Amino acid sequence: MTQPGIRTTTDAGALVESDEHSLTVGPDGPVLLQDHYLIEQMANFNRERIPERQPHAKGGGAFGHFEVTGDVSAYTKAEVFQPGTRTDTLIRFSTVAGERGSPDTWRDPRGFALKFYTSQGNYDMVGNNTPVFFMRDPLKFQHFIRSQKRRADNNLRDHDMQWDFWTLSPESAHQVTWLMGDRGIPRTWRHMNGYSSHTYMWLNAAGEKFWVKYHFKTDQGVECFTQDEGDQMASADTDYHQRDLYEAIERGKLPSWTLKMQIMPFEQAKTYRFNPFDLTKVWPHGDYPLIEVGRLTLDRNLTDYHTEMEQAAFEPNNLVPGIALSPDKMLLARGFSYADAHRARLGVNYKQIPVNAPVVPVHSYSKDGAMRIKNVSDPVYAPNSKGGPAADIEPAGRTAGWHSDGDMVRSAYTLHVEDDDFGQAGTMVREVLDGAARERLVTNIAGHLLNGVTEPVLKRAFEYWRNVDKDLGQAVEAAVRNRQSG
Repeated sequence: MTQPGIRTTTDAGALVESDEHSLTVGPDGPVLLQDHYLIEQMANFNRERIPERQPHAKGGGAFGHFEVTGDVSAYTKAEVFQPGTRTDTLIRFSTVAGERGSPDTWRDPRGFALKFYTSQGNYDMVGNNTPVFFMRDPLKFQHFIRSQKRRADNNLRDHDMQWDFWTLSPESAHQVTWLMGDRGIPRTWRHMNGYSSHTYMWLNAAGEKFWVKYHFKTDQGVECFTQDEGDQMASADTDYHQRDLYEAIERGKLPSWTLKMQIMPFEQAKTYRFNPFDLTKVWPHGDYPLIEVGRLTLDRNLTDYHTEMEQAAFEPNNLVPGIALSPDKMLLARGFSYADAHRARLGVNYKQIPVNAPVVPVHSYSKDGAMRIKNVSDPVYAPNSKGGPAADIEPAGRTAGWHSDGDMVRSAYTLHVEDDDFGQAGTMVREVLDGAARERLVTNIAGHLLNGVTEPVLKRAFEYWRNVDKDLGQAVEAAVRNRQSG
């Protein structure tokens, strides 16, 4: 029965005769090759999927806006952070290790990736729900992700593989303490903080430089699942976090986060007691208190998950004047790797996909490539005398950087006075967690170790936790051995 309203068309806009019946020779005859609509539908279906992200494959998010409520103009000239500025945003939350179909409530760090559609071009912050990470050198990143993914032989995730990597990488202790603690499973995306984790550089209008860290503090309050609650929810609703965010925005319960910054004067980085660019370290708030900047509010759900989220491309090299990278080795490597991942997954012209397109005009010398939709015009080279766009250091600003001098070496960071791998994790256990949280931490660690971790990895794990805190390590070992002998 014909219904009034919008009519089905082919992808070229031609009207379609039927949504139900293929073109055949008589009612019972063979399907005809000239049924171009059938061919189009089948061919498109066969090509619907694009490669999933390597890490952070499972996730979702929403559109929103960021409004500046404080005044940090003394520290940055970036227009997005000037008093009273309001900027449209896109956020993506995610898990790290799971595939697209994996449960939302696995114990895993959560990605907190944010795109600001600013008046100076897109600015991206690619962070997590933890202020630290597992490593400080990008050469180990690929190996870390493989250790958290699936084995080559049986295609199963493997705790033995994970602990083998962690216990041979002592710099992971701080992040693993976060992971095994209460915040390893957020109750919802709305109830977790987001952090840049990395240190960035800010520059003010006078050219003064500062080192900064971003802290997006949830206005809903931090809430978490226990391991048992997370396991039960993974069974009951694998998309629980995605569903919760979508439904909250649909009913007008708009989640928000308050952005607060830690700001370090440029020269203090040289002599600070911890290496301020080490991604496995935090800056204690007693040294660098939080300064309020503004509020991020999510107010609009996606209308097409594929075009607006699966194709969303976040990359820390999307910077604007007043914001720059720091000597953080992981951040510098990510400045290449994220954009390169998007080129491989989405195609070289991924920034022309509407969700990734800036709200300001683009005048670049990029041309051609698959799926390009924006016309280029001559001249397509620089320098030229034909009226093409010209770079100008005055509006763009000089490249933000820092003095660096030395031989080419493969080496760890130069240690600062209090740098070590286990110290901050131990401080977290003894001074941040209360007794009940420490008990849950022991339970979570022991339960994870009992799930397939073999000798001698198990012995290394006990030593790993004794290095974090002697009492914690002994409690973990006792919990595991008691279960093994029980």
